[in-house]
Amino acid sequence: MPDETTSPDFDPGPGPDPGPDPGPEPAPGLDPGSASGPGSGPAPDSSGQDPARVRAARPTRAPRPLRATRSARAAKPSRRALLLALAGGGVLASATAFARGTAHAAPPASTAATPSPSEGIRHGTRADALLARLTLDEKISLLHGAPDPAGLGQAGHVPGVPRLGIPPLRLADGPAGIRVRRTATALPAPVMLAAAFDPGLARAYGRVLGREGRALGQDVLLAPMVNLIRTPYAGRNFETFSEDPLLSADLVAELVRGVQAEGLVATVKHFALNNQERDRDSVDARATAQTLHETELRGFEAAVEAGAGAVMAAYNKVNGVHAAENADLLTAVLRTRWGFDGWVMSDWDAVHTTAGALAAGLDMEMPGGARYGDPLREAVRAGRVSEAAVDRAVRRVLSVRERLGHLDAEPPARPERDAASGARLALRVATAGATLLRNEAGALPLAGPAARSLAVVGPTAAVPFVSGGGSAHVVPDAAARPLDTLRARAGAHATVTYAQGEDLFGRPLPQLAPALDLDAVRVPAGATWSRTATLTAEAADEWTFLVHYSGTRPAVTLDGAELFPVREGVAEYFAGGLLAAAPDGLAVRRVTLRLAEGPHTLAVTARGGDDGQLFRLRAVTGADRAADLAEAVRQARAAHAVVLFAYEDATEGQDRTSLALPGRQEALIEAVTAVNPRTTVILNTSSAVTMPWLERTAAVLQMYYPGQEGAAAITAVLFGDADPGGRLTQTFPAAEDRHPTAGDPRRYPGRDGVEEYTEGVHVGHRWYEAEGVTPLFPFGHGLSYTSFAYEDLTAVPATGPEGGADVTFTVHNTGHRPGTDVAQVYLGPSPDLAARGIDQPRSLLAGYRRLELAAGERRRVTVHLAARTLSSWDASLGDRALGTGRRHVRVGRSAADPGLRTSVEIRSK
Repeated sequence: MPDETTSPDFDPGPGPDPGPDPGPEPAPGLDPGSASGPGSGPAPDSSGQDPARVRAARPTRAPRPLRATRSARAAKPSRRALLLALAGGGVLASATAFARGTAHAAPPASTAATPSPSEGIRHGTRADALLARLTLDEKISLLHGAPDPAGLGQAGHVPGVPRLGIPPLRLADGPAGIRVRRTATALPAPVMLAAAFDPGLARAYGRVLGREGRALGQDVLLAPMVNLIRTPYAGRNFETFSEDPLLSADLVAELVRGVQAEGLVATVKHFALNNQERDRDSVDARATAQTLHETELRGFEAAVEAGAGAVMAAYNKVNGVHAAENADLLTAVLRTRWGFDGWVMSDWDAVHTTAGALAAGLDMEMPGGARYGDPLREAVRAGRVSEAAVDRAVRRVLSVRERLGHLDAEPPARPERDAASGARLALRVATAGATLLRNEAGALPLAGPAARSLAVVGPTAAVPFVSGGGSAHVVPDAAARPLDTLRARAGAHATVTYAQGEDLFGRPLPQLAPALDLDAVRVPAGATWSRTATLTAEAADEWTFLVHYSGTRPAVTLDGAELFPVREGVAEYFAGGLLAAAPDGLAVRRVTLRLAEGPHTLAVTARGGDDGQLFRLRAVTGADRAADLAEAVRQARAAHAVVLFAYEDATEGQDRTSLALPGRQEALIEAVTAVNPRTTVILNTSSAVTMPWLERTAAVLQMYYPGQEGAAAITAVLFGDADPGGRLTQTFPAAEDRHPTAGDPRRYPGRDGVEEYTEGVHVGHRWYEAEGVTPLFPFGHGLSYTSFAYEDLTAVPATGPEGGADVTFTVHNTGHRPGTDVAQVYLGPSPDLAARGIDQPRSLLAGYRRLELAAGERRRVTVHLAARTLSSWDASLGDRALGTGRRHVRVGRSAADPGLRTSVEIRSK
C-alpha cells in the first residue's frame, strides 16, 4: 500500500562501513523496504538474489523457497560443556482432547508406524530417489545428531551419506546471530526487533541470519522462537517477540521468509507452550483448544504458512504428554490441520521414547541418538517399528533439503560473510526498536547545556551489553562502548565524565600473606598450580568473590568451603550474556557472602589442561561499593545532565526471581537522581522491570539487548539524530503482584508439576483490559520527539473475497520535526459469539501500521483486519468461527490510549 514507509537512513557518526543493506523483500504493492503491515498479505518468498552482494558465485540459480501450506534446551552437561568450549490421533480427536484440556500420546507403534498417504510430501523427487538407495543404517543416521569432525562450534550436526552425495547437516543456534566458534554479527534481541512493529524489517533481519548462517558453514537455523511472552519472569523473553498473538505471527512469518530466501532452513520453536524456563523439562502445561489456537499456536501456524522447513518440539508436556511425543500437536494440528510438510526435531535431549515419538510425528532426535540411534535400529529389526515409519521421517528431512538446493549435484555456493551489511542491519534494528518510555519536560534529545556537560554512570556504559545469555549469546567482531560513542558525538568542547557506579568484575584482592598476586596467573599446559594464603578482613563486611578463567575453572576454597562449586544443570554453562564473561573474554563466576572480621584461609588450585590457561581471583567489598556509589553521586552533581545505564542479565535455563533491577541499582538510581533530576535511565533488560524510582527521572529509554551496534543506536537516539522508533510489545506491570501470572502458582510456575493456562484467551494486554488493572506502561506504548494526532476514522467490511474489514484514518505529525509513529487498531468482541458463550477479549490488537512522517505531514492510512483476526475458536466446531455483528473499533497509540472510536458491522459471507 503506497501510504506505508520505512525509517530513513541516518548518519550515526563514526562507525563501521555499513556496506550494502540487504533490505526486506517487499510485499505486493509496497515500496522496497517498507513495512508490510498486518493484513496486507504475506510477502512472496524472495527467490531472486543480488549477485553483487551475496550470490556472485551462483548467478544462475537461487535458493528454492519452501512451498507455502494451507493455512531450550535441557541442561545436559555434555552438550553445554561443548558449547561453552566452542564459544571461547485425528483432527476430531485432537479438537475434542484440547477442548477438555487433555492430549493424546502417540498411538501404539503397531498402528502408527505406517505413514499416512496424505502427508503433503511430494513423491518422485530426488529425495525419493535417494531414499530408495539408503540402507537402514544410513536412514537412521540421518535422524539423529552426532559429533561434528569439522568442529565449527555449532549446536548440532547430522552426518551425511558421502556415497550418495548427501552432505552433512549443521544446525546453529541463532535467534539473534549465528552462534558458532567464529565471531558473527550480533543482532539486537528479537524482542527489540519486535518493538519496531515492522514485518518488513523482520524479513531483512531474517535475510542477514540466513546469509551469515550459510557463510559460516551452517544449513539449519535453530530459530526463530515464537513462544508468547506470558510471564515477565521467563528467562528467554528477550529471545522471542511479544505477548500478542497477531504481532508475533506477523513477525515470525517474515523472519522465516527472510532466512529461507538465503538457503538456510528456519526452525520455529518451541512447539508448544514453552513459556518459562523453570521446570521446563518436566512441567505439564495445560490449556484448552481455544486458548491454544487463539494465543500460542497462532505464531507457529503463521510460520508454517510462510514455509518454515523445520519445527522444534519443546521440552515440556502439553496437556499431559511430552511435546516431543504428542500426536495431537505433531500430527493432528501441525501436519493434518496446517499441512506442514517439513520435519520436526526435538529440543536437545528432549526425547523420552523411541517408537512413541516416531509414531507421534517426531522425525529427528538431537543432539545424539539415545532414542533414535541403536534403539530405533533394534525396534525396526524386531518389528516393533516399521521401516516405512523411518522412511517417512527421512523423506521429510531430505525433501526440505532438496527444495533449498542442498541435494543438488552442484549445490549453491556459500556466500562470503558480509560483516558490514550485518552491522548496518543491526544498527537499523536497534534504532527502530529503541523505546522511549518517559520524557519529562523535553529532557531528550540532549541539547544545549545537557549536551555539553554530561555524566555517564553505570557499568554497561563501559562494558557494552550486546546479547542475553544461553544459546542466544553471540560474540561479535567488535562492539563499541556507549561511553565512547557518547563522547564522540558530544564533541571535543563538551565535558563527559564517567563513574561505574557498580563494579561487575572485581578488584585485585587485598594484601595476602604470604604475598601472592592472583590477578594474572598463567598455568602452563599440563601443569597444576596450587597456593594457600591468608586473607584478612579488617571489618565484618559483605564480599563478592570473582574468578576469571580461560580453561577449567580453578578450585577456590575459603576456610575450607568451595567458593565456586559446580552448579546444577544448565546454570553451570549458561550464566548470562553480560556477567558470564569479563571484558577480555575470560569466563566469570561470582559468589557473595558475609565475611567475618579477621584472618581467613584461601586456597587455590588451577590446572593448565591441554592448552594452558590464564586466571585471576578478584573481589568487591561493601567498602568498595560505597566508594563507587559516592563517586557516581559526585560526578552526577557536577554535571548538567546524567545518562545512567542499568541492566538485568537474563539467560536460558533459569527464570528471573524478581522484576526489580538486580543488585544495588535501584539505590544507585535513587542516589543519582537525588542530586541531579535531569537523569536519563537507559535500560538494558530482557523484559519488563518495575520502576519505583521512575518519578525521580527525567527520561527512560528501553534498549533491551541491542546487539553489537547498540552504542551507536543509543547515541543517535539520545542526541536526536534518530527518533526513538520502538513501542512496547509487552505490558510493563506496575508491581510484582499486578500482572497476569501474579499470585496464582497454578498459572506460574505451576503446582505439583502442572501449569494451568487459566487466563485463557486473555493474554498480555488483554488481561489488563479484562481485569481493569493499570500497568506501569501499556502494550504499544512508546514516545516520539514529535507529536501525532489521529483524524477521520472509518471502518467498513472489506470487499475482497477473503472478507475482513478495512479501517481507515489520517495520521498527522503535529510537531516540528520528523518522527515515527505506530498506529494500532484494537477490536471489541462479537455480540453473536458472546451469545453462543464463546469467551473473547474485551479488546484485541487487530492491526497496526508503522509510519514515518515529516513535520506537519498528514497521511491517510488503511489497515486491513483479516477474517482470521475477526474469528474465535469454537470448541463445538473444532474450528474458527467468524465473529459477526457490530464490532467496536479503536485506533490509538497503545492498548490504553482511548484514541478514536467507531464500529463496523461484520456479516457472514
